[in-house]
Amino acid sequence: MSEEKIPATIGEYKGNAIISLPVSGSTKYPFTFGVNKAKAILEYLDDIKKFVEENDKKVEEEN
Repeated sequence: MSEEKIPATIGEYKGNAIISLPVSGSTKYPFTFGVNKAKAILEYLDDIKKFVEENDKKVEEEN
């Protein structure tokens, strides 16, 4: 990945902390979630990585 990573932003929604991640380098439609979903992502991070490896079309085209 040669592009510089756009930083995540931390905010608040209805009094709860949220984090917004740029999707595909775009800040127009970020992926936003709170602490509970962040915990789920961390718990299943290995499964998510495997899912991306097996299903990312860009990775398949490069190989």
